[in-house]
Amino acid sequence: MGPKQKGGGGGGGGGGGAGGAGKQKGYAAEEVEEPLQAVVLADTFETRFEPFTLQKPRCLLPLANTPLIEYTLEFLANAGVQEVFLYGGAHSDQLEKYIVASRWKASSSPFKKLTFLKSTSTSVGDVMRDLDGKHLITGDFIVVSGDVISNLPIEDALAKHRARRAADKNAIMTIVLREAGTQHRTKSVGISPVFVIDPTKDRCLHYEEIDPHRTRTTAGSGPTGRLTIDMELITSHPEIDIRHDLIDCRIDICTPDVLSLWSDSFDYQSPRRQFLYGVLKDYELNGKTIHTYIVKDHYAARVRDLPAYDAVSKDIISRWTYPLCPDTNLLPGHTYELRPGNLYQERGVTLARSCVVGRRCVLGQGTIIGDKTTVTNSVLGRDCRIGKNVILDGVYIWDGAVIGDGTEIRQAIIADDVVVGENCKIQPGALISFGVKLDNGVIVKSGVRITAAPRDGGVVPNDPQVVGKGGHGYEYFREEDEDDEDAASEIVSGLVYNIAHLSLSTDSISTLTSEVSDEEMFREHRSDSFGTSVSEEEHDQFQHDASTSVYESLREGVSADVVQLELVSLRMSANASDHQVRRAIASAFMRRIQALMESGKGAGEAVRDVFTNYKVVVERGLFDKNKDEKNDQVDLLLLIQQDLVHRPKGETILLFTAKQLYDLDIVEEEAFEAWWEDERSKRTEELRRVRSQTQQLIEWLATAEEEDSEEEEDSEEEESE
Repeated sequence: MGPKQKGGGGGGGGGGGAGGAGKQKGYAAEEVEEPLQAVVLADTFETRFEPFTLQKPRCLLPLANTPLIEYTLEFLANAGVQEVFLYGGAHSDQLEKYIVASRWKASSSPFKKLTFLKSTSTSVGDVMRDLDGKHLITGDFIVVSGDVISNLPIEDALAKHRARRAADKNAIMTIVLREAGTQHRTKSVGISPVFVIDPTKDRCLHYEEIDPHRTRTTAGSGPTGRLTIDMELITSHPEIDIRHDLIDCRIDICTPDVLSLWSDSFDYQSPRRQFLYGVLKDYELNGKTIHTYIVKDHYAARVRDLPAYDAVSKDIISRWTYPLCPDTNLLPGHTYELRPGNLYQERGVTLARSCVVGRRCVLGQGTIIGDKTTVTNSVLGRDCRIGKNVILDGVYIWDGAVIGDGTEIRQAIIADDVVVGENCKIQPGALISFGVKLDNGVIVKSGVRITAAPRDGGVVPNDPQVVGKGGHGYEYFREEDEDDEDAASEIVSGLVYNIAHLSLSTDSISTLTSEVSDEEMFREHRSDSFGTSVSEEEHDQFQHDASTSVYESLREGVSADVVQLELVSLRMSANASDHQVRRAIASAFMRRIQALMESGKGAGEAVRDVFTNYKVVVERGLFDKNKDEKNDQVDLLLLIQQDLVHRPKGETILLFTAKQLYDLDIVEEEAFEAWWEDERSKRTEELRRVRSQTQQLIEWLATAEEEDSEEEEDSEEEESE
């Protein structure tokens, strides 16, 4: 817990002004020690999480088996916040009941005060104006959405905000942004926020949202297909950065002036598209400046939509958010322990001997998994009953769900108390909400949402075509929310991105209302086509995750079948190419071979152990038999060669690896010959050096091929005689 923070931040431009009590547009003239305050917007007034939010507040939905709101409040506690104002919204009674019974209201709570505020507001703007009218804010305060996950120590951002405020009373707000690349998995695909920043002052000059799937322009500040920046803005600043590689964490450090600006304009409803855009646009009138704090070394993200729910869950399980991980046991009564392979398991879990639980899974207390069931990359809540011969891959199953024998579920969310019958198939992107029952043999197609939420009059219509004759529930069709800042596109309407729409390009982002060329302004920030290529950041993300996963599995002796299953799951979730998979496997295998050699094994023995035990991973994961197999084999050899350039004894490892690949019939003679002649294998001195010892194998293969050819000719001559 941090020390008390001073609420004046420098006294608003001097200490001699009138020090009137009560609400005022600036700071109190007399600098006094004020508690650091925070406002939590538990309801973001959006429909992205329907049908789940028809029955439960969004901030109480489980993320890695812990309610979302717990992560947000933990972040504020670590930031040294002492007073919290929590605004409820839909289902506020449920949220208030939860908060009253939580540790945050106990005598041991790190907060001196936690006030639950009910409101009839229908937008964030209404909430901010309501807060302004209540006169509760006394100094600097933090505004966060109730879906923020962050391990950021905020002291540095606070200190810079207060220093700016002390020097200039018009510096009213600091926005926390996270640097993450144009295609990071926690970024929104549908809408791309663009920040124009003066890096010399960390000042935000312009904000706009780009919808790469929208060709027409939109009146006002709504998202368009093209970026427009006033030329005067560019010429009036000697240096500007145009950034669309930033994640908006929705963590804002504000002064009371921010509330006054909300109240001054009742047209402001959304925090970014209207408030931020409007304040920056009207700078000449109001003189207020908004600044940025860009995070590079810590984690910060919002669970803004269902794809982000999936992405942030993976980050939590992979420990990018540490210490906000399951084994921290944020909730009293949680007993998670971390096991090898990022497997988090509570006490009281029952696993059949023949079931397979892969890496990166979370298993809640009281859950039972039956015989010959496979669970990979999935989160299972408490008291779940998983039958026999079930396949769960990339699935989120909440408390009390029952899954019948022989059922297959991939990349879907199954809510509390759902019953899925036997031999069902739930395809990627499906959402099954609270209390739904699916009869035996039901197939739920990709993207379908099923709910048992009562309609008007308390009636729950049952649709046999959706849930089966003995089922309970009906298909829910979500209405697009036009006021939803980031979800205007159907591409983010489900758990899984609509891949069919990802072929659209975001190149149109590089259009300015000036004669400055696109290439000059966006050379550092251009985005690749979603469908035909993947950005460097995305390549690096998949490479890191897949290579680490395979290496850890090799090190721990995980069976080859499980390694292959996990690799396929990672590939599907990242939409990775064959080349990316080959690169990940080459890197992991070479890294494992080097580790075995460092432990005392010879190069030949180390290579033989790895490739013999995990031959199936190479065979199944690398080559498409329906395509040009030789090119795939050449690509594998090139990737192994490139990886070994910087490893000790790389020449020796490459020789033994090539021989082993030949002995196991993984790479054929023709592929070795094509690799040796390929210019890419001898482009640099390092590449030529690392393949030097392998020349003896290539020469032997050529000699053997000639002998075989001569024998065949002799045999043909004898037959002709």
